[in-house]
Amino acid sequence: MDKLKTYLHSLAPITDKEFEDSKSNFYKVQLKKGDLFLQIGKVCKQMSFVNRGSLRTFYFNEKAEEITHCFRTEMTFVSSYRSFILQEPSFLSIMALEETELIVIDYVKLQKLYSTSMTWQNIGRLLAERAYVDMEEYASVLNNESAKEKYLRLADEQAEVIQKASVEHIASYLGITRRTLSRIRQEISL
Repeated sequence: MDKLKTYLHSLAPITDKEFEDSKSNFYKVQLKKGDLFLQIGKVCKQMSFVNRGSLRTFYFNEKAEEITHCFRTEMTFVSSYRSFILQEPSFLSIMALEETELIVIDYVKLQKLYSTSMTWQNIGRLLAERAYVDMEEYASVLNNESAKEKYLRLADEQAEVIQKASVEHIASYLGITRRTLSRIRQEISL
């Protein structure tokens, strides 16, 4: 719980007492490589903090091709936000890229924290804002950067993903072909 506490402190001024009082609402989930935390079509009932490990979220396009939506690594939150907020079936699946430990809170318990604590309302707002900024930045990168620039950005901002995710997953996340990604990697290594 120390990493979660550190992360929450970086977001908002949560007191030790507020954190201790809310700790009982969270629980740990262990995932093995390849385990699904959420499957497309299921309602996302949890918000999760990645305590250790990494995950990817993905969906299928109209051609039934698997498209990586994002990667989540330690010290970040992960959820199918649309499904979680609206309590409707998810368009995304969330899968562990390696052995992963999550600290999870259920929808109902988080709503209760929001209704009883201004601090938790603030944390929820800040998490939503960060998720929106991440989404907007990702859309901008996809539309405005070359394939090589996108790869170099990923390598700089999430270096661990380059080591843990497959070439197919990285290529689909960057919106490029596997062949293009291989060419870029070869150019960079020269």
